[in-house]
Amino acid sequence: MEIVGPNISQTIERNIAMELVRVTEAAAMSSARHMGRGDKNLVDQEAVTAMRYVLGHIAMDGIVVIGEGEKDEAPMLYVGERIGDGSQPYVDIAVDPIDGTSLCAKGLPGAISAVALSERGTMHCPAQFYYMDKIVTGPEAAEYIDINAPVSMNLKSIAAAKRRKVSELTVVVLDRPRHEKLLQQIRSAGARVKLITDGDVAAAIEATMPDREVDALMGIGGTPEAVLSAAAIRCLGGAIQCKAWPRTDEERKKAEDEGADVDKVYRTEDLASGEEIFFAATGVSSSVLLKGVRYFRGGATTNSVAMRNKSGTIRWIESWHNFERLDKLSDIDLH
Repeated sequence: MEIVGPNISQTIERNIAMELVRVTEAAAMSSARHMGRGDKNLVDQEAVTAMRYVLGHIAMDGIVVIGEGEKDEAPMLYVGERIGDGSQPYVDIAVDPIDGTSLCAKGLPGAISAVALSERGTMHCPAQFYYMDKIVTGPEAAEYIDINAPVSMNLKSIAAAKRRKVSELTVVVLDRPRHEKLLQQIRSAGARVKLITDGDVAAAIEATMPDREVDALMGIGGTPEAVLSAAAIRCLGGAIQCKAWPRTDEERKKAEDEGADVDKVYRTEDLASGEEIFFAATGVSSSVLLKGVRYFRGGATTNSVAMRNKSGTIRWIESWHNFERLDKLSDIDLH
């Protein structure tokens, strides 16, 4: 029988977001050692190992709802794994040890480590679909986007909400062949485009924050990343809308046979419905959103963000880490 409660707010005035920063810091430092060495599997494994170790020491009874795959595919942080010390609160955990493993492996900017947490049963991943079509924007235009509307109409709505011209908007899009038509539509509408090779969680966060260089994210990306993005967006006050993007007719039919509504529009609260949501991310390789790990003799610096939706507080955290002292406290190698 599934354990439901107590209400997470009874035990979370300690602000778990600050504890989650320790999780993403560890994953970032462990993986950043291998930046640019061309081995994305090693980058990912180092991040997973560090993240699991620190999560295991947090006072919570967590279930991984977004992780590194199913139990038979991943040695740790698999979907359904119990994590934490087993005490209250009862929570869902969504992890992306490295969003942008290829970026880190190639020594390119934009890789982050991210984790989100909310009450048990409040993170919902439409796992029947590997990809989803997404649109993301910030608080000003959150009520005015419609993923079923033409691209040009969405851009006009966002521009009007932001009191700008469409030509003054910048849309971030994953650089993929599948987006050729989308790019034509964005450019025909008159908006600017920022192409990224990977890392749409960081891109979604940037598109939601005020006074950033991008105003919206559009295009097809991973389904788990949509849920992690939604958790951050709940904290920031923006909006994400998604629709399933089956890659083949067989994938569509399989999803329909399992009872999935392929045409359903998933909104922010459909993906992350909790009243208490916490999100943390640490830069692995430097980007506009977060600076990457920088090593110095005997230590490293990290740059992180911690969010809580109930208070709306966003904290930017610059940390200095002393490896000589950390080595005495930790069973994992952070450097």
